[in-house]
Amino acid sequence: MSDFWSSVKEALRGTRQDFTEVPIRRAILLLAVPMILEMSMESLFVVVDIFWVSRLDPEAVAVATVGLTESMLTLIFTVAIGLSIGATATIARRIGEKDPERAARAAVQVIYLGFALSICIGVAGALLAPDLLELMGASPEVIQQGQGYTRVMLGGNATVLLLFLGNAIFRGAGDAAIAMRVLWLANALNILLGPCFIFGLGPFPELGVTGAAVATNIGRGTGVVYLLYRLWHGGAHIRVERRHLEVEFRTLAAVVKLSGTGMLQMLIGMTSWVALVRVVSGFGSAAVAGYTIAIRIILFALLPSWGLSNAAATLVGQNLGAGKPERAEQAVWRAGFYNMLFLGGIGLGFVLFAGPIIHAFTRGNVTVTSYGVSCLRTVSLGFLFYGYGMVLAQAFNGAGDVWTATFINLFCLWFWQVPLAFGLSHWLQQGPSGVFTAIAIAWSTYAIVCVVIFKRGRWKLKKV
Repeated sequence: MSDFWSSVKEALRGTRQDFTEVPIRRAILLLAVPMILEMSMESLFVVVDIFWVSRLDPEAVAVATVGLTESMLTLIFTVAIGLSIGATATIARRIGEKDPERAARAAVQVIYLGFALSICIGVAGALLAPDLLELMGASPEVIQQGQGYTRVMLGGNATVLLLFLGNAIFRGAGDAAIAMRVLWLANALNILLGPCFIFGLGPFPELGVTGAAVATNIGRGTGVVYLLYRLWHGGAHIRVERRHLEVEFRTLAAVVKLSGTGMLQMLIGMTSWVALVRVVSGFGSAAVAGYTIAIRIILFALLPSWGLSNAAATLVGQNLGAGKPERAEQAVWRAGFYNMLFLGGIGLGFVLFAGPIIHAFTRGNVTVTSYGVSCLRTVSLGFLFYGYGMVLAQAFNGAGDVWTATFINLFCLWFWQVPLAFGLSHWLQQGPSGVFTAIAIAWSTYAIVCVVIFKRGRWKLKKV
């Protein structure tokens, strides 16, 4: 037990361990602890943010605004996570090859690319916010009250992109403790400033739901500044210096090729969620609000699991770079098992206590509570399977086998989940409950498909 806690302390401080050499269980622990804590802070912010927003009005207009806007933010998260996939896979492989120089050059190219894309997205999103809300099926009341929130969130997307990319760089290099501190700083500010700008506490202006967006961008922007500072001054495994700042079109092209497929993968996955919320919005703002609250709570559980999945991706990339594919496979199976146990336990808790959990966010709105409880209980039934599936999918990405994970997303989420959701909710007249059932079924299918394909082992042969 003393060895366990000493490893935890080392993980939180940051470590210079060679993750291609240390025992697999210890390697997972050293990487997963800061990654899980990093994602835990993100999940805490997700829940706290919607808690304060839900206090603005009993009709849940503000919550519906957040839900519809976040569905549109999937484009930004698609770009951010897609680029992160390429960054993590490339940098982990270079670190495994003992080539930190090329890893630093690749990191710079990823940041350049993310910044350029964020400008294009920000201008378009800020100008077209009301039209985009209308396109998503928002009511006139939601458009009138929520367009400020949407403008700020879409216009300030650079904070999201750069935060994701910088942390992906550190995670791929094995500097997970730095990524943890960056996100803790950003989200601690988000949590503190959120109610201040929403309700106008003290010297802060009362901005309503728009204040949530302002607080989020201030917090994330501060995190980005700290991230770039740490990248310049160096972590345990990677450091950017002046000689790395030149644009290298060959390196940029390689990153774009890998990240482009990653963006397509995320686009498939995230637009499927846009389609789902579009189906739910047909049943009214209360259904959207209940669905949004439940999904936020589900993310509270899933984001820490993504931390463990990211640890598996880093180990796969570094061990393949070191020429140790069997060790990479062992790490994935072990991480998947740990994740299954964690998510299975969380899912059981959500099934048993969905009522009081959702009630804390709905201010007594019976209709919103009913939808939220139904969503939380039903979707949680797929957690046991998805614990394995999310680790295996990230393992494909960490290996650079991004196309495999992309095709799995396409099949399970678009060709299966979306039609099933529409059919159950409309053709079988189950309403929003049909959408919730479709999510649980699709997640379980996703995990099974990932296991079957992973066992074939073709991911071990990918070059990055």
